[in-house]
Amino acid sequence: MDQPSSGYTLPVFACASAIAALHHLQNASTAPKTVTVDLLEPPKPAEIPIEQVARLHDGAALAITRSDPGDNLDLTRGTPIWAVVQWWQGERIKIDGGEGIGRIGGDDAAIYAYARRLLHTNLDRCLPDGQSIRVILILPEGRSLALRTSNAAFGVVDGLSLLGTTGIAQPLSAPGQLEAYRTELQEKAETLGTLVFCLGENGLDLALQQGIRPECRIKTANWLGPLLVEAALQGIQGIVLFGYHGKLIKLAGGIFHTHHHLADARLEILAAVCAEVGLPTVQIQQILTCETTEMGLGLLRQWQAAEPVYGAIAARIEQRTQKYVQTQCECAPQIGAILFDRSRQIIVKSANSHALLSRVC
Repeated sequence: MDQPSSGYTLPVFACASAIAALHHLQNASTAPKTVTVDLLEPPKPAEIPIEQVARLHDGAALAITRSDPGDNLDLTRGTPIWAVVQWWQGERIKIDGGEGIGRIGGDDAAIYAYARRLLHTNLDRCLPDGQSIRVILILPEGRSLALRTSNAAFGVVDGLSLLGTTGIAQPLSAPGQLEAYRTELQEKAETLGTLVFCLGENGLDLALQQGIRPECRIKTANWLGPLLVEAALQGIQGIVLFGYHGKLIKLAGGIFHTHHHLADARLEILAAVCAEVGLPTVQIQQILTCETTEMGLGLLRQWQAAEPVYGAIAARIEQRTQKYVQTQCECAPQIGAILFDRSRQIIVKSANSHALLSRVC
């Protein structure tokens, strides 16, 4: 079977558009067909095609690229990414989000750390001393595409986020995904005894903010079951499961492939744990009528019950995961669990996770 090919993440195309627009702003006769972006993570260059460039007026220029995530079932495939670059009186490089870039907490553009570092580093190299620019990033289709994502679950509204910790878009949904993850895990197991399993980009990014060493993280997507077994086979001694509570809660019910197309019993699991810790029947019934686990968490916080319920959930996740691995391997790693909410705030850290974090931070 052919290996799936990787592409580039959305921040890379936004950066390429900004570089091309800056070149055109500096010299109207320059209309690059491609630009080179230093990906930083990994430290290698990427040649990105430029679809169009145009001078808007004497002080501003526009460039357009199109997203190419490789062999990945990514809804942003082919979507245009615009960058308007204009001369600016103020900080050397100001990055703003325009139409289609999501908002966090009202006004803040959902342009995360890697995207900002990518833009600042690449643009700074093109900008002579004494010049300042403002970059406005635009995703014309971002608002409509966002309706098909779980962005709102993480507090991002009105558009897509420029999220990621790397410039390479791995083929997450292609047939070779699991094999690629397994290979990465095997390589890490040669030098590491404890790993942090992150389901998605939010987990990868938040793990860094929690002080976890980058090399200890591994992205699992929905392949938790087979990767847990692989980790045990490779002699990994400890695993911290680090993820959004609406995903990890499935493990508390014994569901180890977390894609919603295969299994979804999140609210039922949440209600069962509520019963376990002794919440009144009327409150359990309210949990079952919630549309999302995030709404359920909100109710538990109102009732001052989030701490005991999610403490029990974390304990269940550890116990069920340990048993799952032990049924397929002679020995299982020590398991810890850390769950966060849509605001990327930690809800609970299990007792095991505290001990394991000392090995990876």
